[in-house]
Amino acid sequence: MHHANLVFAWIWIVLGLIAGAVLGIGFHREDWMGGFDSWRRRLMRLGHIAFLGTAMINLGFAFTVQLFELHASMLPLAGWLLIVGAVSMPLMCYLAAWRQSLRNLFVVPVISLIGGVGLFVYVILASDLAGAAP
Repeated sequence: MHHANLVFAWIWIVLGLIAGAVLGIGFHREDWMGGFDSWRRRLMRLGHIAFLGTAMINLGFAFTVQLFELHASMLPLAGWLLIVGAVSMPLMCYLAAWRQSLRNLFVVPVISLIGGVGLFVYVILASDLAGAAP
């Protein structure tokens, strides 16, 4: 699974850079998308950063699994939860920027990312890295 997270992370980095470049087209205009402090512009910026931030989480997962040769039955679930969280976070940012009432959907990426990281931390703590058998 960690290979999927690694490839996914690099794709997400490229998409994050593209999203930033697209946002950069109008950043010089103070009134662009309602101004710097507007809901829409803040959520669009958050979406751009969400690509990069969640890519880093997936990179960290992939490299840690590989570096420490972790093998646990929960690793695939953790990996998929991280990908679901990474896909849904910028999507929810852009949807909420479009329609503020959709902000309630942030529960999907938040639960996915907390679940994925939580499972991963559990695997690490239960592994030889923590001095105990998995």
